Amino acid sequence: MKYQLRCKKCGSVIPDFATWFAHDQQCSCGSAYAEVEYPDAVPFTFSPVHTNSYQDYYFDILPLLDRQNIVSFGEGLIAIERWHNLEEYARKHGIDCQVFVYRNDCNAGSGSFKDISAALAASVLKENGIKDYCLASTGNAGVAFATYLAKAGIRFTEFAPNCIDPETVEAIRRVGQPVVISKGGYGDAKREAAEFHKNNHVLISGGNTDPLRIESKRLLAFECLRQIGRLPSVYMQAVAGGTSPLALEKGIRDLNVLSASQHSEYSLPRMLLVQQDECDPMVTAWEKATAAGFPEGWHLQYEAKHDIKTRIGILTAANPGNYPLVAPLVRRSGGTFLRVSEADLPAYGKEMLASQNTLMGPASMVCYAGFFQAVEKGLIHSADTVLLNTGEGSSRSSWFRSLVI
Repeated sequence: MKYQLRCKKCGSVIPDFATWFAHDQQCSCGSAYAEVEYPDAVPFTFSPVHTNSYQDYYFDILPLLDRQNIVSFGEGLIAIERWHNLEEYARKHGIDCQVFVYRNDCNAGSGSFKDISAALAASVLKENGIKDYCLASTGNAGVAFATYLAKAGIRFTEFAPNCIDPETVEAIRRVGQPVVISKGGYGDAKREAAEFHKNNHVLISGGNTDPLRIESKRLLAFECLRQIGRLPSVYMQAVAGGTSPLALEKGIRDLNVLSASQHSEYSLPRMLLVQQDECDPMVTAWEKATAAGFPEGWHLQYEAKHDIKTRIGILTAANPGNYPLVAPLVRRSGGTFLRVSEADLPAYGKEMLASQNTLMGPASMVCYAGFFQAVEKGLIHSADTVLLNTGEGSSRSSWFRSLVI
C-alpha cells in the first residue's frame, strides 16, 4: 500500500482517492477533511535533481501510483533565493538574520504558488479517470487548474467573483476552459460552484483543506531542507484561505517521520501571516482575540467583511472559513497576523524593482510589505532564518505594473 487517506474527524481510513472521489470526497462520518498517509514509506533522502517536475522528484511520497500519469509544466522545483536587500534593511534595525524568498513567480505553469496544487490534482484526477472538475476561485487557482487540467484532457469550470481581473478571465479562456462570473463576491461564486457540482455531478475542489492541495504544498518544507539545509524559524505569506500554513505544518510532521537524517525534531516556524487593509478579516478576528486574552472558543469568533474594495482579486476571501484551523496554528507557532496598507504596495514594488530588478504581483507584495513591518515591530530576531512564500508574478496585474513601472 503506497498511500491511504485518514479522516481528521473520526480517524477512519479511506483506502485511496478512487474511493474518496466515489464518496463525493467525504468520510462515512460526513467529514470532508482527510489527510494522506504513507504507511509503507521508507525514509526519504535528497538525491541529485535530474528532473524539473516536483512530482517526479518526490514521487515516492506523493499519492500517485504511476509516473505515466504525471501532468507537469516543470513546476515546483523552483529557486529559494537569498535576498540581501531585506537582510540589509533588518540590519539597520539591529537585526542580523537571513532572508529567503520562494520564487513562485518562476513556476512554469501559470506563475503562481497554485501551480503545484493544480499539477498534483491534474495527475491524480487523470489517474482516477475523472473527466470534469470545478472550483470557485478568486484568480490564481482558477488559472492554474484551468491550465493543468486542460493538459490532462479534463474539462474544468471556474466560478469567479465579480471582482476577478479581466486578464485572469482571459488566461482561463485561452486554454479552452469556461469561466462563470458571479454577480456577487467570492461567497456567491462558491455557492454557485457547489450548486453546479450537485446538479451536474461534477467533482469539485475540496477547498482549503483539500488533501490534494495540502499534499502538494507540504513539500515546501522538504524544499527548504534540500535548498538551504534547514527549516526557517519564521514563515511569512499573504493569506486569503490559508492552505499553505496548514500544508507546511503537515510537511514538517511528515519530515519528522520520513527524514533519513539524524536530527532533533523539526519544529514549526513562527508564522507571520499578512493581509491588506482592504480585505483583512483574519487580522481583525485575531486582534479581537488578542485583546480578549484568547478566551475559550476564540478561534471560532470571526466575521465576514462586507463592501470589500481591494483591487487584489486573488486576496478577496472576505469570509475566512479556514480561520478556525489557521489561527490556532499561528498561535501555537508563536506567530501573529499583520495588516499592511494596500495603498503603500506600489512603493514596495518600486523598492523591489530597484533592489532586485524583479516585480511580482500585488499579492506577493502584501507579503513583501509585511516583512518590513515585521522588522519594525520587532517580530524578527537576530539569528532568524526568514522565508517569504511569495504568491504570484505580475503578468496578470497590468493595473499594478502601471503603478510601479
